Amino acid sequence: MTHLNHFRLDQRLCRGLVLFFVSLLLGTVPVLGEEPNRPVSFVNDVVPILTKAGCSGGTCHAKAGGGQNGFQLSLLGFEPADDYDSLLKQGRSRRISQTAPARSLLLAKASNQIPHGGGKRLSKDSESYAVILRWIEQGARYLNDSEPELVSIEVQPERGVLQTGDEQQLKALANYSDGSVRDVTQTALYESNAVAMADVDEDGLVKIEDIPGKVAIMVRYQGKTAVFTAAVPLGAPVENLPEAKNFVDEHVFANLKEIGIPPSPVCDDATFLRRVSLDIAGRLPTEEEATAFFASSDADKRDQVIDRLLRSPGYADYFANKWTALLKNRRDDAGDITSNFAFHAWVRDSLLANVPYDQFVRELLAATGTVISNPPVAWYKRVKEPKQQLEDVAQLFFGVRLQCAQCHHHPFERWSQDDYYSLSAFFTQVGRKPSGRRGEDLIFHKRGVATAENVRTGVSLKPAAFGDDVGEITADQDPRLRLADWMSAKDNPFFAKALVNRYWKHFFKRGLIEPEDDIRDTNPPTNPELLVALEKHFIESGYNLKELVRVITRSNAYQLSATPNEYNLVDRQNYSRFYPRRLQAEVMLDAIDDLTGTPTRFANLPEGTRAIGLPDNSYNKASAFLRVFGRPENESVCECERVQSSSLGQSLHLINSSEIKAKLASGSGRAAQLVKSDEKDEEKITAMYFAAFSRPPRADELKTALDYLHEPVLDANDKPIDANKATRENYQDIIWALMNTKEFLFNH
Repeated sequence: MTHLNHFRLDQRLCRGLVLFFVSLLLGTVPVLGEEPNRPVSFVNDVVPILTKAGCSGGTCHAKAGGGQNGFQLSLLGFEPADDYDSLLKQGRSRRISQTAPARSLLLAKASNQIPHGGGKRLSKDSESYAVILRWIEQGARYLNDSEPELVSIEVQPERGVLQTGDEQQLKALANYSDGSVRDVTQTALYESNAVAMADVDEDGLVKIEDIPGKVAIMVRYQGKTAVFTAAVPLGAPVENLPEAKNFVDEHVFANLKEIGIPPSPVCDDATFLRRVSLDIAGRLPTEEEATAFFASSDADKRDQVIDRLLRSPGYADYFANKWTALLKNRRDDAGDITSNFAFHAWVRDSLLANVPYDQFVRELLAATGTVISNPPVAWYKRVKEPKQQLEDVAQLFFGVRLQCAQCHHHPFERWSQDDYYSLSAFFTQVGRKPSGRRGEDLIFHKRGVATAENVRTGVSLKPAAFGDDVGEITADQDPRLRLADWMSAKDNPFFAKALVNRYWKHFFKRGLIEPEDDIRDTNPPTNPELLVALEKHFIESGYNLKELVRVITRSNAYQLSATPNEYNLVDRQNYSRFYPRRLQAEVMLDAIDDLTGTPTRFANLPEGTRAIGLPDNSYNKASAFLRVFGRPENESVCECERVQSSSLGQSLHLINSSEIKAKLASGSGRAAQLVKSDEKDEEKITAMYFAAFSRPPRADELKTALDYLHEPVLDANDKPIDANKATRENYQDIIWALMNTKEFLFNH
């Protein structure tokens, strides 16, 4: 029977090709929408109507693994055969009445002729109602003779340049296997990727708002998608652009010129030094570094700073902190300490040695042995099941969120359940057994043919990477190595793109594709040419992470001022200025330690260990600061686990917590040392400003600080206290005031 179905499908495809080429010769392409008497298709006509009406939505009758609310429909109509069985066979077959089609429960409830919890979904006088009625009258068949299959959809126009306030009607066309084309504008689904920039109604009418930039509208029909992209120019004159120092600048400035958004000027030296030190090494520059930088007259002194930071241990510490969080280096009990420290050290050493990114990922995914002999094995301690492994790998290294494809077709992409389980097959031969050390397993490759079963269909699938055949894998071969080979191929469409987009967000606050780990055709980049160029450069560099950081931070696009001009204040996606962001929890704690001169001590770690060098999440329990400011618990591969938003608790902690008070009042802290110093007060105030902001105080700031420093401090009886004590408390107050400024708390 299966072979017969394939034969019939091949016959339909052949007839379709013949019809299509005849149509081309005649200068016409058949449009199914122009054939009112054609047989109605359940798959091509009825299912799209149910989806458009919301019946197949998650809030109505669709649910992964089965329906809900008394009716079983697949999510968004991705399983039409199941939907057909539900309509024709379930509910005592009373949903469809072939003897009295107009009285069918499906139509009566959808049109609200009888009570329906979902309300009125179809009007009796609508074309959609008429199509379903005609389908029932024709016998409510699942397939018709010579019924074509949907091949793709397209949207017209595909792109456009629209002014604020403009409207654009989209047209959705479905292309079928017989060469025919149908207008499905009324039954397609539409969704904007930035509602604040452009909204779209259910009929495909796009309305442009007043924010300039790039916006995309996703068009979805029967599991196929297309995208309309629009440029919304501001139209301001773009003149006197900063010098283009590399290809990053060329693409950023070309985009700004196209949409008419003038960029802010390049930032000053003090801002650059503080910004790049925080972004590369996760720390504030020292007073000595700032003084030497300002004194230098070298034309390439900014490039020299970048290279010095990339060579520093701070770079490895900061980015190891980033990667170990994403790779779930988490301590749940005391038995995890060995693997936590070993894994963190491996990540840090790899970054310090600038191990190529593809090699780093290969060592991680194909790890075997014990944690002591091969630290990347620790990843398999936290990520134990094949489905966890494939989901984390897909999201972290490919930028693809595959979780929903475990149960149903991805609603915004082309990935199916087969894609999900064939990717999991790469990990089904990972074996583990006790190593003799409590809580630690020996990871090894089990001999055998790697397969994974689609739990819905029961079909056994061999390893495949997002539909790409990776060749035959014998029982002796580790499938993970074949996956690593596929990942590092120069024509891989995911691997390099996901990394450069993730790093771009690290330095610019917003990814070229946002969220940074949701890369799909229906979520296009704001600057496609730049993303392609970054990806190409990264691959050609040999997956060199330091070189990627270097090319990004050397660009004038990265070095633009955060101060907006009269045109780019509302810009959030075109990088016309630097977007300020709050310091991460660990970076802020280290910065406060540097400013107050009082380092935080962490249990069982050497004195001088900084917060960005903590190996795992366990230190959050002992540090109220890290918890309040959102240090992640390393439970997710999503960077969204880190809390970057502000809260009242954070403000109260900075203003009045016992931890901050103790740092300010420490006998070995900065305030106490300044009292003992023989330097002039002006020099002491200047040193504090360099520590906080990497710049000297302005004249008005210096005067205000000096005036406050010399104010007498009175006790409860309004009598002056000891002069040394008063001076120390005044220094504490000045440090506290600097600490609570936005200039200190934000990277700008």
